Amino acid sequence: MIEFVSSDRCVQCTLCVKVCPTNVFDKGEDGIPVIARQEDCQTCFICEAYCPVDALYVAPYADPLEAAPIEAQLVANNVLGSWRETIGWGKGRTKLAEIDTTPFIDRILPPKRTG
Repeated sequence: MIEFVSSDRCVQCTLCVKVCPTNVFDKGEDGIPVIARQEDCQTCFICEAYCPVDALYVAPYADPLEAAPIEAQLVANNVLGSWRETIGWGKGRTKLAEIDTTPFIDRILPPKRTG
């Protein structure tokens, strides 16, 4: 579930507010999204994927009884925006499709262009 929005990294684009399918966020008075309905989060990672500055952290196995994460720990553990990096979204990142070795992938992808 969504665990953290970095006010230091956020650029107030509100993409996370717009793309969330369960309306978890509200736009804060300062423009920074607020996690308003965390219990509605479906852990779909869409917000984290769309965040252009890696300001969000969605925990794949969140425990609501644990304390909220601290930004310094998230940065040290390299998990802010880690899903976005995993799927290859963002400048300079390897796209997941480029490294896919699924046997049937060649049947559904268009042929590679050479030259």
